[in-house]
Amino acid sequence: MRILGVGIDITDIKVFRKRLDEGLINDLFLPGEIAYCSGRARPWESYAGRFAAKEALFKALGAGLQQGMRWKDVEITRQDTGAPGIRLTGGARSRADEMGSGSIHLSISHTRESAVAIVTIQSGVQPGMEETT
Repeated sequence: MRILGVGIDITDIKVFRKRLDEGLINDLFLPGEIAYCSGRARPWESYAGRFAAKEALFKALGAGLQQGMRWKDVEITRQDTGAPGIRLTGGARSRADEMGSGSIHLSISHTRESAVAIVTIQSGVQPGMEETT
């Protein structure tokens, strides 16, 4: 296995929260993401973390909205262990397949001020890791 891409993003939660409304939520997030974030005590922190994760994924793919990616091509999920996972569809799935992506690793963290996410894309499939579908 080798690393095909790495992306990182940090989101200012105060700025993100000011922009966060129902329209933006529906533009950026899928129903499962909305259900998870809306159920949190401070949902804006979870939304900011998922936004940072999507941005980090685009960077790791070396492509973004101008190359045919869409926000909803990327769903931030929760694995059975509670760790975050990524499910790709559409342009994001196509780009990952073109790269020869096997496994995608995601870490998200936040404070009350910032949310940060890092994504690493590897070739091949690592045993025990969730495959992206």
